[in-house]
Amino acid sequence: MDEETQRFASDFQTFMHRMAEAAQFAPGSDLAHRLDTHIGAEAANFPVVTEGFQSYDHANVQVALNAYLAAEGRSHELVGLAGEHRHFGSLSDLLQMGQMLRVRPGSVDLVNLPVGPRDTMACIQFGFVLVDDRGSRFAVLVRGSDDLHGYPTISLEVLCANPDVAREFLAQIRELIVTLNVFRGQVVSFGSSQMGHPGTGPVAFLPRPDMEREDLVLGEGVLEAVERQVFGVAEHRDRLRESGQHVKRGLLLHGPPGTGKTLTVRYVASRVRDHTIVLLTGGGLHLVRHACSLARMLQPAVVVLEDVDLVALERGMSEYGNPVLFDVLNEMDGIEEDADVTFLLTTNRADLLEPALAARPGRVDLAVEIALPDDGGRRRLIELYGRGLDLRLEDVDSVVARTEGVTASFIKELMRKAALLAATRSDGQGPVVVTDVEMGAALDELLAESGALTRSLLGGSDGEAGVEPSGRGRGWLHATPWVRLEAE
Repeated sequence: MDEETQRFASDFQTFMHRMAEAAQFAPGSDLAHRLDTHIGAEAANFPVVTEGFQSYDHANVQVALNAYLAAEGRSHELVGLAGEHRHFGSLSDLLQMGQMLRVRPGSVDLVNLPVGPRDTMACIQFGFVLVDDRGSRFAVLVRGSDDLHGYPTISLEVLCANPDVAREFLAQIRELIVTLNVFRGQVVSFGSSQMGHPGTGPVAFLPRPDMEREDLVLGEGVLEAVERQVFGVAEHRDRLRESGQHVKRGLLLHGPPGTGKTLTVRYVASRVRDHTIVLLTGGGLHLVRHACSLARMLQPAVVVLEDVDLVALERGMSEYGNPVLFDVLNEMDGIEEDADVTFLLTTNRADLLEPALAARPGRVDLAVEIALPDDGGRRRLIELYGRGLDLRLEDVDSVVARTEGVTASFIKELMRKAALLAATRSDGQGPVVVTDVEMGAALDELLAESGALTRSLLGGSDGEAGVEPSGRGRGWLHATPWVRLEAE
């Protein structure tokens, strides 16, 4: 080491010693003084007990905190922090280095978070809650998730002379989170936030569907089978448990795209108003652990895994394995048999599914094929999607014959197109009148060779009506069903 470098090292060492001495004898920070005054002793000497929660539980933590503070005999005060370095370091660091970092009391940081499809609540993003519980005083630093500053979870840091008091406080918060959980009885989606649906982290609230039995056109006995599997077990769960029978169940809906697997799921969700619906689709399937944990806590619940073949391909089809598949299998096995949790899976390719998932009772107890509608089904679909129109069809049999092999979504589009043609030919007064002329023209247009792409997207088959599509289903808010119970 040369002489100049040695001199610099010596000067830097002296500087560090002087800074340490200055910090030791410097007056306490305003923040430390504020906490000392509240607790009645030197806060920097007290232990800090910390607990973290998932980012999507931020509103739940706030609801639990509000309920705790509202109890008789308790009072509190909110104190925020100011200073550009306030987000860095633990509570202990802020007490020790607050003066040097120029961190001082200020305004509380709040964030508006959803607690339902349309409701929001102001939550503490960063700030202190100074608690007086019947003379027992402690301080809680609430720190919301903040990827910018390296905090992926929400944390509560409890400063208290007695760590047992801090642990008891955190235990009560955990209990209140379960009791008052904002997700209970809601429809929530794990994955990317959807436009128009507010969310926290990977979770978004969705409005619960509103469907009636007459909104579905199903094969004979199929609806009853689905209802018995989902609703029947829920209705008789206590007697089944007492009789030693498991109530956890799995239902697989499979069939070509566009035939209505998703709408069947929507019908189930609309009927079980007291159930929590946890939806995983697309990029959210890897969050199955979190989804199942939530369902287990908030049962009765339904866990929906849409397009499950995306993560549940047969293991031999990938040389690298599929960790998400193992998560799905482990979570379905891990939930207790007496838990009122339904797993509702959908797929376009049942032939590709891992047998350990699809062919094992206890994971999937009932498989229902959502197939193309037969003649009677297409006739009823014409009536269903013709509601609101003035249908004056004299040759419905011809329409039914010409639409052999199409999906229900094809029928829905056929009725819309016929209504549009009729509307353009009328004077615009009263209900749209649809006759055989408009239906024939709409069919000609949809079935024309020039409409091959349209038929593929809408779900035509290889017959006169077009080519069966190979794409995925249309998602939570769309699709039309024709369901057939799979033969045993």
